[in-house]
Amino acid sequence: MQPIRSLARISIIDSHTEGEPTRLVIAGGPDLGTGPLAERVERFQREQDAFRCAVVNEPRGSDVIVGALLCEPVDPGCAAGVIFFNNVGYLAMCGHGTIGLVTSLAYMGRITAGVHRIETPVGVVSATLHDCGKVTVANVPSYRFRSAVTVDVPGHGKVTGDVAWGGNWFFLVENHRKVLALRHAEELTEFTWKIRAALAADGVTGSDGAEIDHIELFSDPANGSANSMNFVLCPGKTYDRSPCGTGTSAKLACLYADGKLAAGEVWRQQGILGGVFEGNFEANGEKIIPSITGSAYVMAEGTLLLDSEDPFRMGITK
Repeated sequence: MQPIRSLARISIIDSHTEGEPTRLVIAGGPDLGTGPLAERVERFQREQDAFRCAVVNEPRGSDVIVGALLCEPVDPGCAAGVIFFNNVGYLAMCGHGTIGLVTSLAYMGRITAGVHRIETPVGVVSATLHDCGKVTVANVPSYRFRSAVTVDVPGHGKVTGDVAWGGNWFFLVENHRKVLALRHAEELTEFTWKIRAALAADGVTGSDGAEIDHIELFSDPANGSANSMNFVLCPGKTYDRSPCGTGTSAKLACLYADGKLAAGEVWRQQGILGGVFEGNFEANGEKIIPSITGSAYVMAEGTLLLDSEDPFRMGITK
């Protein structure tokens, strides 16, 4: 007689934002209790991290997928709460993921066009679903923390950039002597990974010793429809296919700090695949409140199955 096999079911909606995928878990997720999302993230990491691996890691996921766990918000005025995660851990905030979340909520019939508040572990953000389907995310306050920081990168020499917060910590580099093109993605990944290691070796951090886990390179855009092109290394050694919402927010903060962009002016940031986010901001002292506009597309909906007899049912741990 065949042994009885148990199957746990996880309901998901997959979307992509300018090429960068988001996997939204809408049912079957772990019970993280109530309370602030920052506390629930800690509980997630401490007690349920295997669930993260199961959803986004191989064999049913991939390194590039960003997961999003739909949560009940603490604030009843919010349309949803969300916790973002990837192949190696958890994200404080995710711009492309928030655009994907809002698009998925509209697909589910939970929201319609208008302004919606979304609760994240780093605070409440405002997201506008436009009639045309585009989404504008008013991100968390962003700012430049340090300017013109130089590190010695083995094999590449000295590299200078800015440290900025846009919902995640970034090191932003313009003078890098690299060609930003998809065909060079592997080379760019290795280069930015070495920059990250050099920052850690030199003790360069964000505020309160926070690790800088995103590296962002800039160059002239591939065409005249944007102000800049970027390549963004994410924490799990994958590159962002989109122009990166939190990375664009960090860029806007640096432009503001340098007096190169005024409040209300539009900055068009092109990603490595050619997709564009439109960004602008409101000034708030030395910080800014950035807004990022982009498009997401629902690709699939389905059920992930966790077979009790499957040795890799909880994913392949990195």
